[in-house]
Amino acid sequence: MFAHQKMHPPVLDPKAMDEAAEHAAEVLKSLSNPARLRLLCALVPDERSVGELEEALGKSQSYVSGQLARMRTEGLVAANRDGRIVRYRLADPRLKPLLETLYIVFCLSEVQESNTAR
Repeated sequence: MFAHQKMHPPVLDPKAMDEAAEHAAEVLKSLSNPARLRLLCALVPDERSVGELEEALGKSQSYVSGQLARMRTEGLVAANRDGRIVRYRLADPRLKPLLETLYIVFCLSEVQESNTAR
């Protein structure tokens, strides 16, 4: 992020850095679960229903709902009810660029490598 800007990150006071590092570590811990990471990635373009997320992941409704409940408690996703359908979205706007970067670095490079190997 800062390398392409040719500048150094702003210096925060140690207490603020500790709090920011703690929050970042909690987010990264949640992202360390492949299924939760895939769920969050599926929410990058737009909000989705549980059924749409089930289909995207190939997982059961109970599994997807359980993971969403956990991520909701962690503040990673938020939900809107539209009649009987609950639609989920990323709760923290800082997640979108992080997830997009992970996709570019890991997913696109995997696709490019597999296409090159053919």
